[in-house]
Amino acid sequence: MGNIRKKTAVRGGEGGVKFVCDVCSVDITSTVRIRCAHPACNEYDLCVGCFAKGASSNNHQPATHPYRVIEQNSFPIFDQEWGADEELLLIEGTEIYGLGSWADIADHIGGYRHKDEVRDHYLKVYVESSKFPLPERCSPHDMQLANEISREEFQARKKRRIEERREAAKSAPTLQPKTKPTASVPSCHEIQGYMPGRLEFETEYANEAEEAVQLMQFDPGDGINPRTGEVEPEMELKLTVMEIYNCRLTQRVERKKVIFEHNLLDYRENNKLDKKRTKDERDLINKAKPFARMMNHDDFKEFCDGLTHELFLRQAIAQLQEWRGLKIGDLESGNRYEQEKAQRIQKAIPLGSMDRERLATAQRNNKNQPPPEPPSGAALLLAPDLPLSGPLPNGTAAVADPVIVDGKEIKQEAKGGVNGVHANGVNGVNGINGINGVNGVSVKKEKQPTQPIAGIPQLVLTQDNTPDMQLLTPEEIELCQIVRLQPKPYLMIKEQILKEAMRGNGTLRKKQAKEICRLDTQKGARIFDFFVNAGWVGKA
Repeated sequence: MGNIRKKTAVRGGEGGVKFVCDVCSVDITSTVRIRCAHPACNEYDLCVGCFAKGASSNNHQPATHPYRVIEQNSFPIFDQEWGADEELLLIEGTEIYGLGSWADIADHIGGYRHKDEVRDHYLKVYVESSKFPLPERCSPHDMQLANEISREEFQARKKRRIEERREAAKSAPTLQPKTKPTASVPSCHEIQGYMPGRLEFETEYANEAEEAVQLMQFDPGDGINPRTGEVEPEMELKLTVMEIYNCRLTQRVERKKVIFEHNLLDYRENNKLDKKRTKDERDLINKAKPFARMMNHDDFKEFCDGLTHELFLRQAIAQLQEWRGLKIGDLESGNRYEQEKAQRIQKAIPLGSMDRERLATAQRNNKNQPPPEPPSGAALLLAPDLPLSGPLPNGTAAVADPVIVDGKEIKQEAKGGVNGVHANGVNGVNGINGINGVNGVSVKKEKQPTQPIAGIPQLVLTQDNTPDMQLLTPEEIELCQIVRLQPKPYLMIKEQILKEAMRGNGTLRKKQAKEICRLDTQKGARIFDFFVNAGWVGKA
């Protein structure tokens, strides 16, 4: 046959439909060719030389078969950059491949036409035309473009364009060869039964839904009574079954959407994250998973983070309430109580003979114990407030830098002094930014007891009748008893005084402290003297 489509490895290349002589096999794409018009010869092309000699092959009879002379219609008719031959190939390509397959249509046209160029030309000439569906210059008598641009000039432009694009294609970087895609089988994925190439599972939701419609047939004209024009009951039943089937397909798609949206197919990654959570966190997230169907991935993650944070707060509050009921007044004692409690529970578990042998073997071999469960939410919330105790990670003792006082070097033990924040008190406010100390460590000096106020009886504070008493040190409890102040208002006054002192570089006047307290003059003076004696603020 004379029609040969050139297969190219690169989209947008020279490509196009090629024509060769059926006798001598010479390329006659860009020259005049003779095509046989007899029904026995389908797409039979001859070059001018073979036609003049009367050469033939196959069933072609030059003496009796009619023929047509086909010229190269390389002149513009609708656009200055597009010839009539390219317009014919464009229409032919759209008929073969369909609208939208612009890459295939561009290969059909050839001449290094790009898919975007072909799409824009089609929309501009055929769709956006005022004479839609015909082009703007649809009249056969409209020869304006042909008269403006001669055939020789147009062919020279076309040749120059093809050469430029050919050179550009040669100098363009080579594309990376495509790797072989993963076979769409369950063994090539983390989730057994999932086929990644088809985005399907071996067992789908409502897997038997297709059985109800697999034998159903719909023929034209069936289901309507010719006399009454109404739908027959059998057709109504079929339509109802189809509606049920479509509903099941919709539910199947929704469930797949949840799986892909929340990355549930990344089994290994999800398993790593799950192992980092405590048992309470895992149970809580498993209970919240039904809400994932109504949220996207980011919203559901934020929702779960809020739930786990609430769980941590509740655990921390419950632990603090337990400590308060046991008369534990500080976090260090509470931490020690929890450690001893865990040891008692461990000792209470009866050990069998094999367990004893295994424990003894592990002790002899100095084997490491199995990794403990991740810390609970209460431990995470309370750990930052605990004072520094024990040796540092490098094995050295927690000793602060020496402090020079009156020409003598004093070594201070860094109890609770971390980054200049002393942990003695509420919220770690003592010794902030190294006030009244060096390198964040306050100089230890003798504390003077708070003098009682004459004529004012002291307030009796106990754990049973005083809320928030566990937040105060024994010295602060004594101060509150003297000035007859509950712990909560005292803490508010303390916070305001320390904030005001920070504005003044750690110093404060007694008058300012009295104004902040808004109490009796003697009570305000007692509070200010207590803060100065504790080293929290300095006298201005």
